[in-house]
Amino acid sequence: MTAVQQSPPAGRPAPAAQPSPPARSGGDTRPGAGGGRPSGLARLLPRTVAARVRTLTALSLVLLVALLGVGWAAIANAREGVRVIGHDAGPQVVATGDLYFQLSDMDAQLADALLIGDAAGGGREQALARYDQDRRKAGDALLKAAKLADETTENNTARDLLDALARYERLAGQALLLDRQSPHASGPPSQKVVDLYRQATDLMKLDLLPKAYNLTLDNGTLVRHTYEDKRSAVLLGRTGVLATGLALLAVLAGFQLFLARRFRRLLNVPLALATLGTLVLVAAGSLMLTGQANHLRQAKEEGFDSILGLSRTRAISNSANADETRFLLDPGRADAYEQVYLSKSQTVLYLKAGNLTQYNAAVQKDLSFEPGRAKFLGFLGTEADRPVQSARQKAQLTDAMNRVLADYRKVQANDRRMRDLVDRGQRGEAVAARGAAAADFTRYDRSLQELVAIHRKAFDEAVKDGDGGTSGWYAVLPAAGAVIAALVLAGVRPRLAEYRWSK
Repeated sequence: MTAVQQSPPAGRPAPAAQPSPPARSGGDTRPGAGGGRPSGLARLLPRTVAARVRTLTALSLVLLVALLGVGWAAIANAREGVRVIGHDAGPQVVATGDLYFQLSDMDAQLADALLIGDAAGGGREQALARYDQDRRKAGDALLKAAKLADETTENNTARDLLDALARYERLAGQALLLDRQSPHASGPPSQKVVDLYRQATDLMKLDLLPKAYNLTLDNGTLVRHTYEDKRSAVLLGRTGVLATGLALLAVLAGFQLFLARRFRRLLNVPLALATLGTLVLVAAGSLMLTGQANHLRQAKEEGFDSILGLSRTRAISNSANADETRFLLDPGRADAYEQVYLSKSQTVLYLKAGNLTQYNAAVQKDLSFEPGRAKFLGFLGTEADRPVQSARQKAQLTDAMNRVLADYRKVQANDRRMRDLVDRGQRGEAVAARGAAAADFTRYDRSLQELVAIHRKAFDEAVKDGDGGTSGWYAVLPAAGAVIAALVLAGVRPRLAEYRWSK
């Protein structure tokens, strides 16, 4: 059956033909069209010029804040490292190193005074005067270490040291008093005096010196950990400053190009100044942090490490020197003191030797060295192999080390001469030779002090440079940040106003 098209009723116009809807395609991106909605990322991106300008402005300010934060943290780490190494734990280690030397020298002078006895011109009074001087210096060093102590264990160790020092002085005083009551011009003192001295020296070696070394060891460990942590943090902070700074420079440069293309301006002066200021800030901050890392390295490796090692060298050398006196003072322990002397000597300068005679023969050979290529080990070997950056300082240290080695050879030659006299039964001559050798040991100790002075100067200069390197940066960072932020806003505001006006 065929459908018949009906005519519209009279008086009504025919309805307009409705166009058929277009076929949907995947390319239709109109809102509301099936499959044409913007993706999630596209909806997040700014669509208008004003929105893009605001987004770039916000991104610039966020990166600026990140740059300032990273720089602030790096500066804080640098200052903390300099404080601990240069003003806190570092000086405490030096003080306790001096304490170790003064304590060992007290025992050495006590042994000398007892050995010399009432021999005319023997130097007993000089030995006792130096003993009193060492006692006062040891007390001052102990008080300084106690003041610098900031942990309970360190305070307890300092108190124990004070108590042990009082007991040592009581025993030393009893030995000296008893020795005066039974005077002797030659030969060892009485057995009662020797027994009292044994108690005193055992207290020194087994109690006082280990506690003093524990103070040095604890704070030396703190210095090492602080150096490793803070220097790594400073270098990481420098990397962070460079990364955030380059990102900020890239955004500012892109921002400049966008404004130039969109608003047909050749140059946005405030934005260009902000870019230049950022470049200067990043470059200056990176150089400052590089310098701070180098100051920390110099203070630790070229100053502190050598000062600590050489302080130990002085103390052990002095203790070994006292063992020579003990060898003569206490024949009952002569073999033990001779073996201890060899052990301490090899700690100072190690050469392969089975006994003291072989060691002395090895020491008398050529000990000349090139920096970093020493033929020997021990504390002096470590010092000879220590890397130094400055050519001038390297020459100074090499000359000073050669003087130390030459004087050390004389000290060992004197020791061999004294022991040979004892072996031949000439004990009186051995005691006289021991007294004559004191000048050579004093010269050796002075050479060590001159070597320490070079490193102490390097340490003080590095700490001073570290203190000055960050001076004012806590004011520079916020001020520079405020200026750069103001320039960015000053460069953006007229463009936004221009855009609104053009609309």
